[in-house]
Amino acid sequence: MKNLLLLLIKIYWWGIPPPKRRKCIFRTSCSKYVYEKALNEGLISGLKAFRYRFQNCRSGAYITENPYGEIQIILPNQQILNEEEVSERFIKNKQ
Repeated sequence: MKNLLLLLIKIYWWGIPPPKRRKCIFRTSCSKYVYEKALNEGLISGLKAFRYRFQNCRSGAYITENPYGEIQIILPNQQILNEEEVSERFIKNKQ
């Protein structure tokens, strides 16, 4: 089953060119993150990573600057991520 998930991700990468893919808010793209989790930790971990990213990589997340001048992102589940986890594209748009 793990191999099926990995194959589906590879088909997605092959079938949809990068410019047509939805832009991810995370520094590591959602498909790459799920692929690496499944490859290194197994199917269940890959599916959990997919669920987490699907629920949080959509509208409702926003970029903010904390009082110390650090860029952060607040996800729909109210989790706060630091700048090193946020896509550079979103950080550039904020500045």
